[in-house]
Amino acid sequence: MVTRKAVADMAGVSEATVSRVFNRVGPIKEETRLKVLKAAEALGYYPNAIAQSFARRKSGNLGVVLPYVPKVHIFSTYYFSEILSGIGEQVRELGYDMLLIFRKPGDDNGYIELFRSQKIDACILLGTTDTPEERKALRALKEANHPFCLVNQHFAGEDFLEVDADHEQGAYEAVKHLLDEGYRRIAFLNGPPGYSNSADRLKGYVRAMTEAGIFNPVDDPDEAIPAQWLETGNYSRTSGYESAFRFARHLDSIDAVFAANDRMGIGLIQGFRELGVLPGRDIAIVGYDDSDGARITDPPLTSVAVPFYRMGALAAKLLLKENADETVSEFEEGVNHISGHLYQMATRLIVRSSSAGSQA
Repeated sequence: MVTRKAVADMAGVSEATVSRVFNRVGPIKEETRLKVLKAAEALGYYPNAIAQSFARRKSGNLGVVLPYVPKVHIFSTYYFSEILSGIGEQVRELGYDMLLIFRKPGDDNGYIELFRSQKIDACILLGTTDTPEERKALRALKEANHPFCLVNQHFAGEDFLEVDADHEQGAYEAVKHLLDEGYRRIAFLNGPPGYSNSADRLKGYVRAMTEAGIFNPVDDPDEAIPAQWLETGNYSRTSGYESAFRFARHLDSIDAVFAANDRMGIGLIQGFRELGVLPGRDIAIVGYDDSDGARITDPPLTSVAVPFYRMGALAAKLLLKENADETVSEFEEGVNHISGHLYQMATRLIVRSSSAGSQA
């Protein structure tokens, strides 16, 4: 199958230019138009009729739906800033514009109206949670054949286009690292259960602890974990800070804490230090995301690196390019096509001094 990229290479132009020529969008020099048409004829390229219709019929905008949370500076959050940077780069490269749309969690999402009003041609959804209302809204989008992609969230039993990371394996490797360093009494600070990555990290934690013989494999995961070893935060630094004081009541039975993101991990470090418990010496801490903050906290935080930038870029390309297999191949290694429309990227553990070996 001849691709738009092949035409662009032969004509010496960008893929976005080829798209504009065939979709008759925007000003194009006649000389450039003829070069593209000549290359297409020579290669036998026939643009996808559905893709042409998609590109012509509406706005030229890729919508990105973000959660609106009062007093949260979302653009300074490593997770969102990295994903948005990856999306933005691909949107620019492919000749589209990006429209940011905020909604309050729990409100009527209005996804369908974004398409009906022709504000967007496709959308990427960030920060969605697995609720009956959200599933209903996403099913309605799919049934109406509106193109959308979920990033860092997957819905079991659904066939939505989703780009995620292998959070279960990332959590497993984080806890396995602590076990290899000699820690056995490892607590877990997880995020809210409505996020699939919270459930995935819990699975990785339980798998590592079960393999080590600390949890009984026949137990229900919820019953296997001692109550004092499990806390739930909201992925904020404050929730990590507050959890440190609760964990501190049980330091006789806890020697390490795995936090489901760096912001909570940094909060743990701050809380423990305030209590006179020194992370990296008196207690080990591992975070998740490998954010900029993980490198500059004291001590530097061991963390699991997640390719958020590449996840955003892949999501945009899957929506805006014609050939999904070709798009995935451009990302080379580290992308697995799990099932249906779920694409998953690998994570990587970064070891720093917050998880120094057990002195026991």
